[in-house]
Amino acid sequence: MARKVLITDCADAQGLITEITGVCFKHQLNIIKNSEFVDNAQGRFFMRTELEGVFDDSSILADLNEILPHSSHVKLVSLSKKRIVIMVTKEAHCLGDILMKAYYAGLDVEIAAIVGNHEILKPLAVKFDIPFHFICHQDMTRLEHEKKMIEVIESYQPEYVVLAKFMRILTPEFVARYPNRIINIHHSFLPAFIGASPYRQAWERGVKIIGATAHFVSNCLDEGPIIKQDVIPVDHSFSAEDLAKNGRDVEKSVLSKALQLVLNEDVIVYGNKTVVF
Repeated sequence: MARKVLITDCADAQGLITEITGVCFKHQLNIIKNSEFVDNAQGRFFMRTELEGVFDDSSILADLNEILPHSSHVKLVSLSKKRIVIMVTKEAHCLGDILMKAYYAGLDVEIAAIVGNHEILKPLAVKFDIPFHFICHQDMTRLEHEKKMIEVIESYQPEYVVLAKFMRILTPEFVARYPNRIINIHHSFLPAFIGASPYRQAWERGVKIIGATAHFVSNCLDEGPIIKQDVIPVDHSFSAEDLAKNGRDVEKSVLSKALQLVLNEDVIVYGNKTVVF
């Protein structure tokens, strides 16, 4: 039997859990796991239901849309392995962590390809037998460079694009192609220290913790919906270089955890926020 996840996002109302699970029962689907959340401030209901059985998706969704409030968002998603393309520049720690975890089944993901605007990480891709596409940005406009990257990415048809320390700002045109499908790791505990040189900014401010933030990319720099964050303690003895060195460990951990949440359909985006089950 197949296993899928039912994602429900709708206006809050009485009896929603009973109504939704009743449709699941009608279609003889076994509920493996169920989680729900109500945003009382927005009057919004969210539910993630992991199901097992024989699925007639169109019939199930039609029945759900009949009983749910107007303007509801509901989808059935397979838990099969998903395909990603990773974009990189020069830093290896986040890419290496994802490659290792995927190779040893710590991440259930198919890495279709790696796209880089420098060649320095190509040997790492070769070691894991992953296609590496070097697309140099020099002597090109940003749009020309992105057009070449999009051609490569589209040839693999990934569910998600992962920015593993890809150090170029993406245009609105690029972002619009993959709404809530581009996952970025920012080397700071957002919303603090956005933009360039966050560890230098943090050192100059004398912070006592540093962190990293994985988020979906939006058209506002480093302000997309947050998926996962973490921090570690630091003190006055740390230089800016020490902060960056220790920060890299947090970055790779946060990115891989965020990716796992997304792959497992544990993240619902609404507005510029997320519900993470």
